[in-house]
Amino acid sequence: MNQLSDNLRSNQTPPKPPPPPSSFLSMMLSHDLLYMIILFSISSLLLHHLPLSSASSPHHFEGFDADEAEETPTSHTLLPSPSPPTTTLSPPPPPPPPHHNPPLQESSKSSSASAFEYWDEDEFEGLPSPSPPTQSVPSEILEKLDADNESGLDSFTDLNDGLSENLHKGVWFYYVEIISVLFLVMFLINYFSGKKENEKLALAWAMKFAAKDSIFDKNFSLLGVGEGDDSPLLLKEGQSSFKFYASGRRFCQGLVATLELKSRHDLISRMYDVVVPCKDEVTVEVFMNDDAMDHVVFVLARKKMAKTMQREVSDLQRFAGLMAPISGRKWVADELAVIGESKEVAGDMITEAVLDQVFGDKAFEKLGKYFISMHFSDQHLGSHKKMLIFKFAMPNVNHIADMTPLVALVPYYIDFIGRYKLSSHARSKTEAARQKVAQEIHKELLSARQEDMKKRKAEQRKKLEEAEAQLSAEFVRKREAKERARQMKKAVPKMKMTRN
Repeated sequence: MNQLSDNLRSNQTPPKPPPPPSSFLSMMLSHDLLYMIILFSISSLLLHHLPLSSASSPHHFEGFDADEAEETPTSHTLLPSPSPPTTTLSPPPPPPPPHHNPPLQESSKSSSASAFEYWDEDEFEGLPSPSPPTQSVPSEILEKLDADNESGLDSFTDLNDGLSENLHKGVWFYYVEIISVLFLVMFLINYFSGKKENEKLALAWAMKFAAKDSIFDKNFSLLGVGEGDDSPLLLKEGQSSFKFYASGRRFCQGLVATLELKSRHDLISRMYDVVVPCKDEVTVEVFMNDDAMDHVVFVLARKKMAKTMQREVSDLQRFAGLMAPISGRKWVADELAVIGESKEVAGDMITEAVLDQVFGDKAFEKLGKYFISMHFSDQHLGSHKKMLIFKFAMPNVNHIADMTPLVALVPYYIDFIGRYKLSSHARSKTEAARQKVAQEIHKELLSARQEDMKKRKAEQRKKLEEAEAQLSAEFVRKREAKERARQMKKAVPKMKMTRN
């Protein structure tokens, strides 16, 4: 290692010019001169092999892989040393191989020569030989490349985020469209199926109670909308509303049966019906003749509904009250309540046949789920005062015959009310009550008229004041003077002149 460092130090010194030929022969006789020539030859060989090894070996950072850098020159020292120079002048050394870069070699030599002039051999002993300079890339270009890479990465990230967001939005809108289409399809399917189901239920009711040899066919001469035999029995007013007309019977002008069914064609109403159940209802309104119904106000309904009707229905508020069970006779089931004008009317309306067939305890257990209310009144509000109103719940299509005893109440009570007459004592009470109510109604009408007159006068006065505000001051002064003269004329007492 020391010998190699000595060779390197000797190699960095500039080569001395060869001695002249005249003194060369004399110097060859000396042993010292021969030793110097051998050293010079070894240093020349090292100078030729160092650039090749440095160019072929990989570049290292300063201070790293020092052992490998130190071992590379030793491989070149193992080459066979050249033979001692002869007494004749040796030709100059051959040029370097073509793959070496001569300018780089010369620059390295010159730089090494200039650098080794200030070289401290003891401090930097053992370091690898300086490698030839490599062509470096300017820092501006590197910064620009880094900025472009960062911007490209950011743009790619933004593009990826935008694509993922758009894909997410697209999928979300896709789900919304699927749900909307499915809801529309379900709505259409439910519309046609619900419509068909309501029509089937209404037709089943009409075929059971309004067809040939049915209850209404036996008790009324005219059934349906038209007068012919081929006229339809039901009039469809909506997808869930149907009406049936019947006339041609004594004691009444006719009846109208309104079938209010569930809105099965409406998907939202059907979903609401799952939460709040409702029933299919039929309301039968019988228009009694004026001379065929006595003073009767009567209601039979479930207890909760009876209280509601007493608060809301005007004729029940004025004439009727809740009736207690009559002692000594059968009464309606416990689920029902009776509202009547008097105990006589309530007792007469609930007959033994009705209790046995419908409203008794045993019969009502079977028919109670179909009964809603029954309201008779000769003071009904509307165009027709004397009416019988029945409300029933309808079963499904397969059990439509279960409500036959309830429908049979309609012709039964038409005949019963038509023939019913109050006692003289009950009639006197009912007449007094009706006269009192008539006076109250008359007073209410008078007060309503007076209030209406006051309101009209106030409106006219307001219009006159608005018109006076738009008139001129001179016109107002003249009118006030005329009004003052008229008032003074009224104040003067009238005198009557007579002739003798």
